[in-house]
Amino acid sequence: VQLVESGGGLVQPGGSLTLSCAASGFTVSEYDMNWVRQLPGKERELVAQIDIHGIDTNYADSVKGRFTISRDKAKNTVTLQMNNLRPADTAVYYCAVPFFGSWGQGTQVTVSS
Repeated sequence: VQLVESGGGLVQPGGSLTLSCAASGFTVSEYDMNWVRQLPGKERELVAQIDIHGIDTNYADSVKGRFTISRDKAKNTVTLQMNNLRPADTAVYYCAVPFFGSWGQGTQVTVSS
């Protein structure tokens, strides 16, 4: 099981980024998938999750209406679309598959003017 995140970077407040998580060793459409972030000096927090059926999604209150999680069965990827970014969204973002207890290496997102 391997997860590789990409798409992070520096963006101005109000901007957008799309994070992608490429999975190998398993099929993302057969498991619940999460995006988690770790803010500087803080514990990791769940940002978004999508269930095994791809029907139910859940978001942290702080990102509702701004972030969207989705997955592409053909590409075996999970995506986090982030809009209207705020400085408080600055963090390392991780893709995770709870069933295996596996995480990617993370991708840094910095929101700053």
